[in-house]
Amino acid sequence: MHRLNHVMCLLLIVYAISMAASAPAHAHGGGGQPVPAQGQGPKDPPAALAAVAFEQRLNQQVPLDLPFRDETGRSVTLREYVGQQSAILLPLYYSCETLCPLALDGLTRSLRPVPLEVGRDFGVIILSINPREPPSLAAKRKSEVLLRNGRPEGERGWHFLTGDETAIRAVTSAIGFRYTYDAKTDQYAHPAGVVLLTPEGKAARYFYGIDFPPRDLHLGLIEAADRKIATLIDQAVLYCYRYDALTGKYGLVVMNVVRLGGVLTVLALGAFLLVMFRRDRRTARL
Repeated sequence: MHRLNHVMCLLLIVYAISMAASAPAHAHGGGGQPVPAQGQGPKDPPAALAAVAFEQRLNQQVPLDLPFRDETGRSVTLREYVGQQSAILLPLYYSCETLCPLALDGLTRSLRPVPLEVGRDFGVIILSINPREPPSLAAKRKSEVLLRNGRPEGERGWHFLTGDETAIRAVTSAIGFRYTYDAKTDQYAHPAGVVLLTPEGKAARYFYGIDFPPRDLHLGLIEAADRKIATLIDQAVLYCYRYDALTGKYGLVVMNVVRLGGVLTVLALGAFLLVMFRRDRRTARL
């Protein structure tokens, strides 16, 4: 009887989680009644994400002489940050309130245990994809990162850049970072990840997501400094695009996290019930 109860419990939980994870996003209309997100099924990405991708363009040369502005407003080029060392390039935008802060915080946390020193051994280039953002906003984000990082000596190695549309598109196109702007919500739909650059400014390795294994980052930076180009890796790209209350649609990053959480929950419950089965069997034999 105990075993039957366990099985029924597991089946009911699996069914509930699978239904919640596969259901399309909804908004609430008047009177609290759910209003379906028109045109969006569980497998259909929001229209803003249709052209979004992060393609691996290994060994591709990044343009190094285009004009940008650093967090102080000074005119700079990417060539100033490579040449003698490798670099990490993270495209995002500073006014983003969803995935971008998580990606920046994830990179900061991932670099803490890395024995290499930012500024001495490698550089970090944060590039805004929003041409309307001013250097003052870049300076604010840099101060926040340095405060969390706890390594003030690395200040000279963190570079927060802004620029015009032409320069931004040239760099992001070179690394395969494809994004779109949604004027309706004033948001950018874009993937999340970083690219390691060689001292010549060539794409050496890609890391996707918002959390990067410190050991892999360490080895990747060393290899990039030695001009070694990595091989293609499997993509598991997160997309930055938040919930739109007007249309009732969620970006893929939210729905993917929900689905992943459901899968992990099922696995955890399965492991728990397996332990319970074995315990009941041992008890029955006594």
